[in-house]
Amino acid sequence: MKKIILALALLNFAFSQSQTDSKLYDIIDAVSEERLRNDVKTLADFGTRHTLSDTISQTRGIGAARRWIKGQFDDISKDCGDCLEVFYQKDLVEKGRNQRIVKDVMVVNVVAIQRGTKYPNRFIIMSGDIDSRVSDPADYTSDSPGANDNATGMAGAIEAARVLSKYKFESSIIYVGLSGEEQGLFGGQGLAKYAQDNNWDIVGILNNDMIGNITGVDGVIDNRTFRIFSEPVPANESERARRSRRFYGGEVDGISRQLARYVHKTVKTYMPEMNPMMVYRLDRFGRGGHHRPFNDVGFAGIRIMEAHENYTQQHQDIRTEDGINYGDTFEHVNFPYCKKLTAVNAINLASIASAPPAPKNVGIGGIVQPSAKFSWDKVEGAVGYKIYWRDTTSPTWDNSRFVGDVSEFTLDGIVVDNFFFGVAALGKDGHESVVVFPNKIIR
Repeated sequence: MKKIILALALLNFAFSQSQTDSKLYDIIDAVSEERLRNDVKTLADFGTRHTLSDTISQTRGIGAARRWIKGQFDDISKDCGDCLEVFYQKDLVEKGRNQRIVKDVMVVNVVAIQRGTKYPNRFIIMSGDIDSRVSDPADYTSDSPGANDNATGMAGAIEAARVLSKYKFESSIIYVGLSGEEQGLFGGQGLAKYAQDNNWDIVGILNNDMIGNITGVDGVIDNRTFRIFSEPVPANESERARRSRRFYGGEVDGISRQLARYVHKTVKTYMPEMNPMMVYRLDRFGRGGHHRPFNDVGFAGIRIMEAHENYTQQHQDIRTEDGINYGDTFEHVNFPYCKKLTAVNAINLASIASAPPAPKNVGIGGIVQPSAKFSWDKVEGAVGYKIYWRDTTSPTWDNSRFVGDVSEFTLDGIVVDNFFFGVAALGKDGHESVVVFPNKIIR
């Protein structure tokens, strides 16, 4: 009888893996275009949110903006029975730190933590930038509405908090507005250090920077495609890992790249109308975003943003030249698109926060054998594991096999030389951890 019950349970679990979680469709539907529109308008109407701008006024400058953002998080928390821990995280950046810091400034981030029920110290983060700028990065008085860059990302983080705070998750979610991005990524640096000092277990950060433009300077209009930037391997990896990669592969399989693949898969499953475009680069050519400070210290992090930028609306003084209206103003933002990319974030936050931790010590073997061997450490909360593999030239995990609640498995007939592999942990509701690329060799 016990064997029959176990077999039925495994059959039911295996069947559930082909299904989707209806909760994620509800989350997509709950994202409000109207609320996003109102929030972007409010942020743009602060006039400027330059990091060095006024902090005293109640209506203009970054001080007023961050107090409003904190107020939004506080209101969300009240609506969910104080489910968010809302606070300022700040660091002093002194004049002369770089050419853009022309006076001492307190760089202040606004943080809202929704604690997980099972893994309260395990975090997935969604960030948007509070600050804005015009043509001269040191000009902190001119009007700089920053509607798309990056009121859209900030509004998206607030809206994700509104939607996801209605649910409970096993792991914690952080919604954060980061400051100092345009002056040198100082807000991200401060929060990444804060995370290290407080021993946060960070799964990754989804950095949203410009998620509201569909009309590109290249003439393309596209309301479905978005880019996911990710670095190939950690910047702080060991020399041993670097040497090992020469023989065993993994040049495009770092933790940030696996996070990018996770987002790609979730979107293709739950929002098939969207076209997630993975870009194998830390960020846009020669430019930077607020996921980078987390990457620098070894955390996974990706940038989610529009596919087609319009440079006449970025980092520009508001003006008209040769019939072109320059400036990052409210009327240029496409809110149906902003809603879609906010939903992209929300379902990935929910999926990762619902999944067990990823397996550790994933080993691989099978040298000169007609099979690939795997081992891993079991993780708390996992009811089974899935082995993934793909062609070495494929950007995504194209093949998988659920192997049950085991800590080792052999894929017969699969030659280890011909594919790349990874292992994910599965929870009881079918949500998966981020895939882990093997990090040791077994015989």
